[in-house]
Amino acid sequence: DVQLQASGGGLVQPGGSLRLSCAASGFTFGTFTMYWVRQAPGKGPDRVSSISPRGSTYYSNSAKGRFTISRDNAKNTLYLQMNSLNPEDTAVYHCATDWRPGYGFWGQGTQVTVSS
Repeated sequence: DVQLQASGGGLVQPGGSLRLSCAASGFTFGTFTMYWVRQAPGKGPDRVSSISPRGSTYYSNSAKGRFTISRDNAKNTLYLQMNSLNPEDTAVYHCATDWRPGYGFWGQGTQVTVSS
């Protein structure tokens, strides 16, 4: 079975940092473009970042300059380093093989809360 297990979320003060990880199994991780997608209460999915199998990256306007996506294909793991967090970053962060809900594989996500 495909599993995408995100971790590393939590409560952080504005201006703080978090590093999310996503452990993947059950598929050939190294051949997939991987996504971080966040969803805040009452809002639609927000494609935060993606990384191709060879390392080409995409960042949303809100993530540029603050977030860094990376992957370790040998460990089947996806990462998201998030710096300079603000309350608007509060959401459940999912790792996924497609940014569109109902497509590809999505993990359960990890909650990120930015609050003082």
